This record gives sequence, structure tokens and C-alpha cells, in this order.
Amino acid sequence: MQRVLAALLVVIAATTGVTTPAAADLAQPAVVSEHPVRYTPHVLDGAVWAMTVVGRTVIVGGEFTKVADSTRRHTYARRNIFAFDLYDGSVRSFAPAVDGGVHALAAGPGDTVYAGGNFTTVNGVRQRGLARLSLSGDRVSAFRATVNYGDVRALAQRDHRVYAGGTFTAMNGVRRAGLARVDATTGALDTGFDARLSAPGMRETFVESFDLSPDGRRLVVVGALKLAGTTTRGRIAMFDVSGSRAALTDWYTDAFAETCAPKFDAYLRQVKFSPDGSYIVVVTTGGTSSPVKLCDAAARFQTAGSGKHDPVWVQHTGGNSLSAVAVTGAAVYLGGHQLYLDNPNGHKIKEPGKPPVYTPGPGAVMRPGIGAVDPATGRALSWNPTRSRGVGVRAFVAVPQGLLVGSDTDELGHEYHGRVGMFPLR
Repeated sequence: MQRVLAALLVVIAATTGVTTPAAADLAQPAVVSEHPVRYTPHVLDGAVWAMTVVGRTVIVGGEFTKVADSTRRHTYARRNIFAFDLYDGSVRSFAPAVDGGVHALAAGPGDTVYAGGNFTTVNGVRQRGLARLSLSGDRVSAFRATVNYGDVRALAQRDHRVYAGGTFTAMNGVRRAGLARVDATTGALDTGFDARLSAPGMRETFVESFDLSPDGRRLVVVGALKLAGTTTRGRIAMFDVSGSRAALTDWYTDAFAETCAPKFDAYLRQVKFSPDGSYIVVVTTGGTSSPVKLCDAAARFQTAGSGKHDPVWVQHTGGNSLSAVAVTGAAVYLGGHQLYLDNPNGHKIKEPGKPPVYTPGPGAVMRPGIGAVDPATGRALSWNPTRSRGVGVRAFVAVPQGLLVGSDTDELGHEYHGRVGMFPLR
């Protein structure tokens, strides 16, 4: 039955096109295969930070300069952004000129895509941090949003609005600490939308990641933050965004109030809603192995109800960072530079001048660089394709055909895949 459903999804996608949802991950009927497809292209240097899909076009952002087709016989100059065909992997002519990294992407209306990052110009025109591009590679000149500083690290488009998060302190010249909403057509700032984020005692206030609920009514934000307005929120906050304001909800958790390693003010790396919106999963770094703190771990929280929420489950790596998560209903996929999962009692041993040594605790299972856990229990599934670890996975995108992966290394599923790959549905 699972194979029949997967086949039907592929047929539907081929006839109607695929667009990445503006919120949450796409529900999938099964766990994807451990064997990547062989037709995806390769990014030959740097790292992939973001991916999204418009129709049958996959747009890839990051910090790189060269791309090759799946055979590696043809190489293309592509600086920080490129595109390929979802069905056959062919590299598209899409090649806008951006002078800095592309750290976030979101599908736009029509054949357009929103790009965020630390660039200052697009196709020679000054536009800092946020732009809208056509699939021909042209800059959409009517969209004039710009940030004052830093970068844009998270993007989502929904109902004629674009949400942007990052390290900026102003959008279009108006103060916004790391989170803003703009008009999807013009880029004009939504002046009534202000989360009033702050992080007293931290080096700066910024948003590392966010996600919109499937119905578009709630926005969950993680990063270097301690307050939303005057209300305490320890590194994670949830807002009702169905109206004109960023209305802070009374959902909260104290699970991330404690600091991990001293330099990690914002050790939460990514957050995703489940396809039905009933829960979120957060992944973290932390620089420490602790069975008590939520450092170097993944955690599930229910979204229903008000007040304090404790995690339903916690998945510990034993001291290795997790940097990306996808929640498809059939599985929760985790990517980072972890060696192990199911490893709350593992230890990270660091001696001066030597690389760290990681020792597994009882019950630990090897899942180098990528793995999957049961959404209900948080325990590791048998899925174990492996990935050369590097810094970690930066992007997962669930599509009807499978799971797209973007990272900084070139081995996936025991095969060469330069920083981009896709695991198909079985």
C-alpha cells in the first residue's frame, strides 16, 4: 500500500507540478529509501544552506561557486544560488548574481522565489539581505525589501505576506530585532507586525529559524531571545499571526532556558511543525553532552493547550550538533554531524590540542550525519543511509518524490553526492 501511495504521489506531482508548502513539511506515507537517486547535480565547493521548490524547479542557496551535472562531465559557474529540475536533475540556466551567501529560500507566487542571506547586491543592483527573483534569474524590481545589517536566515511566504528572520536590526529602515513581515509584492514593511524580541544579557538578539503552522495561523521562532515584549520566552516563542499583529501566545517551555556551552546563546538550530500542526520538533547544538539539558539533541513538543509545555521526548546524540530537521508524519529526519542517536549517556572527551573523542553510551546506535526517529517515541528508526559528517545538514525539503537534502559534504548513502541529494520514497 505504501508503494502504491508513493507512486500515486509521483504521478500527481508530474501532472500538476510541485510547490513547497509555505508552512510545515509535506506529509509522506512512508519512510524514504536509504538509496539516493542518481540524477541530482553536485555542488563542488562550499556548502548548501537552503532549498525550496517552485513547480518542478529546485532552487538551492548557500555559499559556493561551482556546480556539476549528475555525471560530473559538465561544470557550471554558479555563485551562491542555482536551480535544477526536480525530475531529471538537469541544471537550469537560472543564475542571478548575488554577492554574498544565500541562507534562506521560500517559494513565491507565480514563477518566483524569495532569497535571503548576507548579500548586498542582486544582479548589480543594491538590495541587502532579501530579494525576489524570477525563475529566469531576473530580480523582481517591484519588491524592494532590504535589511540594514547582518543576514536573513529564515523565510516563509503565506497569504501575500513574507516573513523574514535573521540577525538584522531593521527592515526598510524601521527597527525590527530579527523578525519582520513584509508585503509579498512590494516588500513594504507590515508596520503593525512587531514581535518586540530582545535578549538582555546576550551579545545580540536574532532569529535562527522559524516555521509557520500548516494553517498559517501560528509562527514558532527560535534563536537568541529572552523576551517578547515584556514576557519571558527562553530561546523559543510562539505567535498568533492570523491577524494584523504578532500576538504572543501563552504557549511556552522552559526546556531551553539553561545555557549549554558559554558561547552558544542561540543553540537552537531549527524548528519544524508536524504536517498536521499538532507538534513541533526542535534540534540543537550545545557543545556539551548532557542527559539532562537539551543540548545536542532533538525534542518534540505538543502545540495544543496553553501554559508551560515539557518535551514529549528528547533524542540525545551524546555531544554532537543537530542542525536540521524534517517532520513528515512517517518519520522525523535529523541531520547534523552526529555519530550516534539514542545516546543520552554518551560522552564527549576534549583534550587540549586534540580533536574530540565521542564514546557511545548503552543502547546507542550509529547514525553518522543523518538519521530518522519515530515521531511518537523519538527512538531511532532502522533507516541508516549514512552521510559524511562535515558541519552538518542545513536543509531538508520533503516533496512527493522523497526527501531533498542539502549539506556541506559529498557522500550520501555511501555514494558521491556533492552537497545535494534526494532519497526517494520506496
